[in-house]
Amino acid sequence: MTELANNLGSAGGTALQIGRLHLDGRAFLAPMAGVTDLGMRRLARRFGASLTVSEMVAAGHYACGDVANRLKAEGAGAGFHVVQIAGRDPYVMAEAARLAQDAGAAMIDINMGCPAKKVTSGYAGSHLMRDLGLAVSLIRATIAAVRIPVTLKMRLGWDGQSLNAPELGRLAEAEGIAMLTVHGRTRCQFYSAHADWTAIGKVKQAVSIPVAANGDCASLADAVSILAQSGADAVMIGRSAIGRPWFVGDVAYYLAHGKVRAEPPPAERKSAALEHYETLLEMFGTAQGVRHARKHLAAYAARAGVQDGAALRQRLVGLECPGAVRSTLCQLFGSPSLSEAA
Repeated sequence: MTELANNLGSAGGTALQIGRLHLDGRAFLAPMAGVTDLGMRRLARRFGASLTVSEMVAAGHYACGDVANRLKAEGAGAGFHVVQIAGRDPYVMAEAARLAQDAGAAMIDINMGCPAKKVTSGYAGSHLMRDLGLAVSLIRATIAAVRIPVTLKMRLGWDGQSLNAPELGRLAEAEGIAMLTVHGRTRCQFYSAHADWTAIGKVKQAVSIPVAANGDCASLADAVSILAQSGADAVMIGRSAIGRPWFVGDVAYYLAHGKVRAEPPPAERKSAALEHYETLLEMFGTAQGVRHARKHLAAYAARAGVQDGAALRQRLVGLECPGAVRSTLCQLFGSPSLSEAA
């Protein structure tokens, strides 16, 4: 890890300003549909994530009062409350942004990066990178509707023949976007191949506002490489934080101090998993909360590093009774670790 610290150079640092907001670090939890619920965001922030972003909220449904989308946008206890909205109508995007601001959001993030067909087929998400005129209209309307910073998340482009992220970045900055986040793949790549961190650097070179680099950050070494190769100001972490909400904070700590902090002990990880589970039951009700929690429970078990983790994982995702889930989580984090077995 000494060599890793030496490679950190000036890529780390601490404070970062986005509009009027002063962040205490440079590692963010990425918005992930169906994953970054309030429970996960609260834990990530408590473990030291510099910023957390809600899962994608459909602007039209949110503006119409849809309960599911309102729940996605909740942010109490997660630090700066950032709501990510997606849509294709400037008026609706503006209305959703206003509602989120009135509900306590400290920042709005516009989604122009989601690759899912159900989103792009509605001319939203990463499809907007194929229509920069409409993209600018959405950005302009959203910024005009609120008094808080507005940021933008995008991909490198639609495909390898249209890598227009630098162009969109320049246009977004001219409209008043406070920060860009760039996922290092095109829409047509989805999550295949490896994120191109160097290509993100072309966006950083094109603008003067902060840029966060996103894609394939699974370790401290990855975080250092991402910042070094992209020149970005921060790293945004998605899938690698599922089942270990402390990981984003680990990265933030390392970037700030050049030191590795110890992983939370089993008792603390158990407490986090139980709290996350209880938050989901409280938010969604027992029936829906049990279903929503399964992906998280499976990830906590997969990352527990215990001898019987696979069996406990299989059991957790099949349980319907909250009491049985709680007992199994206690068993999971009380089991002998693989290192102890070795």
